[in-house]
Amino acid sequence: MFTGLIREIATVKAQRGNRLTIDSKYTPKLGDSIAINGVCLTVVKVEQTTFDVELGSETREIIGAEKFQGRVHMEPAMQANDRFEGHIVQGHIDAIGVIKSITQNDNSVDIVIGISKEHIINIIPKGSVSIDGVSLTINDVFEDSFRLTIIPHTIKETLIGTYKVGDKINIETDLFARYISHILAHKNGKKNITWSDIERMHSLY
Repeated sequence: MFTGLIREIATVKAQRGNRLTIDSKYTPKLGDSIAINGVCLTVVKVEQTTFDVELGSETREIIGAEKFQGRVHMEPAMQANDRFEGHIVQGHIDAIGVIKSITQNDNSVDIVIGISKEHIINIIPKGSVSIDGVSLTINDVFEDSFRLTIIPHTIKETLIGTYKVGDKINIETDLFARYISHILAHKNGKKNITWSDIERMHSLY
């Protein structure tokens, strides 16, 4: 489990088949879980200044190769005695979003991200979402997109300031919204429910 608070901007030094070599100040242990741009991966080799993680075949099919190149967000998995901050992030990517617009405000940046209608059901106004592993609060939800407001601290500490219109990003929707949506869909025999239904149920937790 992760929090969506980025530990470090690491660098993908090499990719060989299913393995990524990560150059990082952080030194994990063999078998540790590490989120790279929001994707939970397992450490399979540790050296003095680098470590290797392994990509599953399904991960490679879903996640674009560009998400595992150059500078990346890195977060180690939470330990049982860690202080809980951010929100609950599993490192399981639900969808690939596309940045539709970036608007500079006085002291923040508004980003609108397009997402499929299949997954917009789990995007909740004022709820949480993880984009490339960064935990953020959702401001507005539209038919097939949502708006985030990014504060200067987040821009400084993450790679979000480098994003451009058209960039693809990894999205993990809120864990509780996914659970509630799944339960209600099966209980009521409904294929889809509205995001207002999910918001109402989410407020109970």
